[in-house]
Amino acid sequence: DVQLQASGGGSVRTGGSLRLSCLASGFTFDDHSIGWFRQAPGMERELVSCTSSSDGRTSYSDSVRGRFTSSSDNAKTTVYLQMNALKPEDTAVYYCASGTGIIQSMARQTRVYTYWGQGTQVTVSS
Repeated sequence: DVQLQASGGGSVRTGGSLRLSCLASGFTFDDHSIGWFRQAPGMERELVSCTSSSDGRTSYSDSVRGRFTSSSDNAKTTVYLQMNALKPEDTAVYYCASGTGIIQSMARQTRVYTYWGQGTQVTVSS
């Protein structure tokens, strides 16, 4: 079965770090782009990063660029999101998602992603 399992969330203080993992199974991992989204209470789900299946490059939202880094281990079909210098405004449920044929101009649109993980909670306190 197709699954994306997000894990690694937790509670940290401002300035702390967390590493999220997204374990993929049930589809051809190399053919899929992987996006990280987050959703805070009362807010729209927003793109954090997207790693392209075509060239492996990752783009980041302005709010996390320089603090978050995405990497992948193809053998383990796992994508990681290293989050450093966390701020309270990073508090959200973080989701990983995958899809094919995703181009940068459409990466922010949730509708282009076929599969979604269950999400993992990240809480950053002052």
